[in-house]
Amino acid sequence: MSGRRGRGARAAAGFVLPFLALFALCYLAPVCYAVWTSLHRTVRTGPLGLGRQHEVFAGLANYGHALADDRFLAGFGRVLLFGAVQIPLMTALATVLALLLDSAAARWVAFFRGAFFLPYGVPGVIASILWGFLYVPGLSPLVRIAQAVGWDVDFLSRGGVLWALANIVTWQFTGYTMLVLIAQLKSVPGELYEAARIDGASGWQVARHIKLPLIRPALVLTTVFSIIGTLQLFAEPMVLRPLTSSIDSGYTPNLHAYSEAFVGGNTHRAAAEAVLLALVACAASFGFLRLVGGRGREPR
Repeated sequence: MSGRRGRGARAAAGFVLPFLALFALCYLAPVCYAVWTSLHRTVRTGPLGLGRQHEVFAGLANYGHALADDRFLAGFGRVLLFGAVQIPLMTALATVLALLLDSAAARWVAFFRGAFFLPYGVPGVIASILWGFLYVPGLSPLVRIAQAVGWDVDFLSRGGVLWALANIVTWQFTGYTMLVLIAQLKSVPGELYEAARIDGASGWQVARHIKLPLIRPALVLTTVFSIIGTLQLFAEPMVLRPLTSSIDSGYTPNLHAYSEAFVGGNTHRAAAEAVLLALVACAASFGFLRLVGGRGREPR
């Protein structure tokens, strides 16, 4: 009996070890290296600092410099404002689309489902380029139409570019969120709907009292993904940056860390900013989960 258990344990380890090796190589090793890099700094020896360079331990100095950088902190405030508006709007739109497509019985449902999901298949860089043509005055038909009706609009102005970015992200990820919610709706037993209809419930009552409570786990999951994605906002402002002076190198925390590493050459401070960004993403995600978990508990 013990020999059989030993063979079972070895077989289980054989299945788990490749995953653990890849997890350590592709996740733990980069994280540990980023933390190690953030705790060091590069110094040069010799006259005027022109000699050899080597790394020395800097403690939390890079974190202090990052937190003292006004542009880095402003980027955090900008993406938090972005998320506070864009995430609820996108989630609400995806929920409405999911409920409508789940309730519809026409043969065009599969077509519309695919059409709504299609923007998610477009890479973020390509989506930003496409929308960039629709934002630039002189090229954009949207701007010309707005000017024809007497509305002077500038999507890339300092006050409008953040919402232009929000539009790109909403256009791209609403279909993905919708598909996750539809998958959750399809797992709901049909008997619940039948019982509700027998009791005389309207379509709105079924959606409000049956469908929405049952897709709550999917709503929570997609919201957490959206929070993490918002804090990682990078491709869209990076692509639109040459088109407007409203986006600088510190417009988002991710863009600021990229500029520090590959433009300024300060990889150690960039690593500290990346670690801070990861900590904020973890805090925001777990804080949201704790918030919705507390609201979901029934009083005893």
